Amino acid sequence: MDHVGLNKRSFVFFLVPNFSMIAFATAIEPLRIANRMLGYEAYRWRLASVDAKPVTASNGVECATTSSLEDERRYLTGEERPSMVFVCSGVHVEKFQNKSVFAWLREEFNRGVAVGGLCTGAHILAAAGLLSGKRCAIHWENLPGFAEAFPKADVYADLFEVDGNIYTCAGGTAALDMMLKLIGDDFGDNIVNRVCEQALTDRVRSPHDRQRLPLRARLGVQNSKVLTIIELMEARLSEPLSLIEIADHVGLSRRQIERLFRQEMGRSPARYYLEIRLDRARHLLIQSSMPIVEVAVACGFVSASHFSKCYRELYGRSPQQERADRKQLMAA
Repeated sequence: MDHVGLNKRSFVFFLVPNFSMIAFATAIEPLRIANRMLGYEAYRWRLASVDAKPVTASNGVECATTSSLEDERRYLTGEERPSMVFVCSGVHVEKFQNKSVFAWLREEFNRGVAVGGLCTGAHILAAAGLLSGKRCAIHWENLPGFAEAFPKADVYADLFEVDGNIYTCAGGTAALDMMLKLIGDDFGDNIVNRVCEQALTDRVRSPHDRQRLPLRARLGVQNSKVLTIIELMEARLSEPLSLIEIADHVGLSRRQIERLFRQEMGRSPARYYLEIRLDRARHLLIQSSMPIVEVAVACGFVSASHFSKCYRELYGRSPQQERADRKQLMAA
């Protein structure tokens, strides 16, 4: 069979230092398998970096690239021009500040090239000005800082999001699900099923499947009332509910809630609520440049001094020290 003209897409995977290897691999492998199942090269790709030098992933593995940013900006027409560009990033994504890369991403998008982000890649797309008013997904660990840094982006804790010509996924194996959807759009369910069989995965997850384990599995808690209360707490971190309000919502007395939490969580509900608010504060301190007083307010503390006292008691260091350690790490 003559397959001329049947190439569906060509990709550029732009690697950023400390990129997530699992997200990168689970994005490329479905394309390779699809080509094998189809019997011809429907999908092509190349790896790019700022200077075409190898890029080290967060697991320490060095990955060679064949194209530089300068090369990519020359590929305006012909076979070299990609149909999709994916930014592959991971930890310390806030450290990547390259105006030339941001400009290139905008140029590609404005030419009609689909642009995407794997794992924390949405952060780079947002910094390039491409996510205002757009639905996007990012790894749950980075979501609080991202939401504060880019309030115009419509971010969700989904596995992946497709909004027009913008593709984002939360990293990990979510890249596999996003690519399976793309392959399905091109070739239908039969090819997707064959790719899944080769990859030993039993289903394609929905974009809106949860990123994290359900609370029941994550916390090892079985009591449905306790799980409902924790969900309420996690939904109200900036304006914490009182124990009376929680009791009214779940139909229990304060004393019953106190007893349940000590049995199931080994601490009082007030203590548990404080710990999850401080956990969010820690993510904001590490992943954003928000002033500490704003972090305190975003996590439901009435004063910076009270926030600092609670933070030091739990983590053994002040918010200022946490922020200073982050800056030192980013500068390394």
